[in-house]
Amino acid sequence: MVSMSDPCSFSSFSRCLTKHLNLQLRVFFERHVIKGKVELTVEALEDRFSVLTLDTKDLNVVSVAVNQQPARFALGAKHSFKGTPLDITLPFDLSRGQHVIVEVTYETSPSASALQWLNPEQTAGKKQPYLFSQCQAHHCRSMIPCQDSPSIKHTYYAQVSVPKDLVAVMSAVRDGQEVDPQDSSRIIYRFRQPVAMPSYLIAIVVGALESRQIGPRSRVWSEKEFVDKAAFEFSETETMLKTAEDLAGPYVWGQYDILVLPPSFPYGGMENPCLTFATPTLLAGDKSLSNVIAHEISHSWTGNLVTNKTWEHFWLNEGHTVYLERMIGRSMQGEPFRQFKAMGGWKDLQDSVNTFGANNRLTNLVPSLQDVDPDDAFSSVPYEKGFALLYHLEELMGGPEVFMGFVKSYIQLFAYSSVTTDDWKNYLFTYFKDKVDVLNQVDWNAWMFTPGMPPVKPQYDTTLADACIALSQRWIKAKDQDLSSFMESDVKTLSSHQVIEFLSLLLHEDPLPLTHMKKMQEVYNLNTCTNSEIRFRWLKLCVRSKWEEAVPLALKMATEQGRMKFTRPLFREVFNFEKYRDESVRTFAAHRSAMHPVTSGLVAKDLKVDAGSTAGV
Repeated sequence: MVSMSDPCSFSSFSRCLTKHLNLQLRVFFERHVIKGKVELTVEALEDRFSVLTLDTKDLNVVSVAVNQQPARFALGAKHSFKGTPLDITLPFDLSRGQHVIVEVTYETSPSASALQWLNPEQTAGKKQPYLFSQCQAHHCRSMIPCQDSPSIKHTYYAQVSVPKDLVAVMSAVRDGQEVDPQDSSRIIYRFRQPVAMPSYLIAIVVGALESRQIGPRSRVWSEKEFVDKAAFEFSETETMLKTAEDLAGPYVWGQYDILVLPPSFPYGGMENPCLTFATPTLLAGDKSLSNVIAHEISHSWTGNLVTNKTWEHFWLNEGHTVYLERMIGRSMQGEPFRQFKAMGGWKDLQDSVNTFGANNRLTNLVPSLQDVDPDDAFSSVPYEKGFALLYHLEELMGGPEVFMGFVKSYIQLFAYSSVTTDDWKNYLFTYFKDKVDVLNQVDWNAWMFTPGMPPVKPQYDTTLADACIALSQRWIKAKDQDLSSFMESDVKTLSSHQVIEFLSLLLHEDPLPLTHMKKMQEVYNLNTCTNSEIRFRWLKLCVRSKWEEAVPLALKMATEQGRMKFTRPLFREVFNFEKYRDESVRTFAAHRSAMHPVTSGLVAKDLKVDAGSTAGV
């Protein structure tokens, strides 16, 4: 068997595989810990298998048993981001193909990187505490000792004990609840996930949750303050699911629920199976940000069903998901809309390449992550460079219908497994065997293993972008005496997507004079806009033009929500405004304890603050 390793995991997946997890979790808010017992069903892949290595991070391991016999275990040296290997010596050798049940009793640390514990004040309702997990990429090991690699897929069953005023939900199908027999002030919620999936998709939320039915297989969950707004915002979920099924094949996960988290959630969405996590920054009131839900729905096929084997192949998850998300947009809103979104994506890719630097290896489509923390590598590169490659291939192979046929076939072939870029590429050449000469002319090395922008820029149709381009050019060329020609009606005819694009175009130019920015506020009144994507770009533009009154607004947006897409660039913009550099660092220090651990760690690096303390503040 070819031995392949995951640079981000200690566990030996060429020697054994986890097939199933049985979880018993008890959530304790006072101490910010989960007491856990996990039973891992492990299959040996070699004869005389005797030592099992699991990933852990900051776990207190109490005891280990193998087939109910006590087993010796040792924790290795702690690695900066991989955590600590847990070596378990089996009381007997296994033969290839034999299964064994390994039971680990443990407790998480209050600083577990997968978990964020919110005080009541940090929630919408202000009365009950809240817990949520975010395991992608390599944080599950801080919640559960496991083979924490996307190359390994397993089913899971869970029982979660929580205080009786709270509700627990997981990335699984709900399977009933009962009063906790050990403590009548608690409830046990049960969950089952019969579809094999990687550890990074295990997810848990505990809080004062309510739900509303939004479709035949969908509910929306959130605190009661958000639930009706969320039900309105995500009312097109079933239409999107059906559209995705038409494109990619049957939805295999049963339920598709959406959970709206408190504002500190660091991502736009997270594709946890059966239960997509979504940021409240999507609640714009006009359904304009539903492309995030189209993206998470698409992950039900690309990412969750067919999974990258290691994080170096993350583009297989994200590039295909963006491609599928935009195909859903094409089905629902037409090809010009897909072209428009693709143009916006190209700009996001330029922003990431500029942030990392055009020679930075982390801008490779397939980077090496040897000794690299996957959180540090996260950017729009795997999403948008991946999409650009797939779109380029679509043009070469004969258009969207033809190429979507390949994507659907790729999903069917590799469903329930984990793949590398080579697996994908080999199948591409097999599927298009009559067009191999065209495929051989693609500069694969430049696309895959070369930093910076892609070797080919697709020619996108600019129909929907033309109005945005024209308006942005008017502002760029305007002299002071021309400012009176701008009217409120300039933007009234544009969709939210087009206003976002207009502002993005201005962000790719030299900063506008302050007189222009003040006039833009006067006529378009963007300060009152609640659409987070518009507000984010507007405030970046204002700070870049050194409009001092925008600084507190930018810092407010950076701290009143924690989505890294917004929080990190807003802090960086204020930090780069020399006069307010100290203010950005002070604001971060004041809000750090309320931020998600991944977000605060990355903002600390952005602001060159010591990541472990507030030294230098």
